Amino acid sequence: MTIIVICLIIAAFTPLLAKAPLGYLQAKQEGGYDNNNPRAQQAGLSGLGARALAAQNNAFEAFPTFAAGVLIALWAEANLATVQLLCVLHIVARLCYLTFYLANLATLRSLSWMVGFGCAIALMALAL
Repeated sequence: MTIIVICLIIAAFTPLLAKAPLGYLQAKQEGGYDNNNPRAQQAGLSGLGARALAAQNNAFEAFPTFAAGVLIALWAEANLATVQLLCVLHIVARLCYLTFYLANLATLRSLSWMVGFGCAIALMALAL
């Protein structure tokens, strides 16, 4: 069960991994980081900054599906080894997704997204 909880915690913090380069790039802009209106500043980013923002948004979007999958699998008393494996695979896929997004490797990014999403859906399917 510890592995599952650790995976949930990592997934919850994944948006912050994307925020680090995003915040750095915002701070490098003229006038520095605009803490009064960061979303407007983010909207003007391009290149790596825009990709970091998109990766952060996607990390926020991916978390509820993963968390729901974990909860449904645990509620259904699915095999814990299978749940753990799917959780670890999801986290690895999501970290790859972030890396590939920042590196502008679109095909690898899409493949890692599919693996991560597939793991979340597979967790739900364990309840069937």
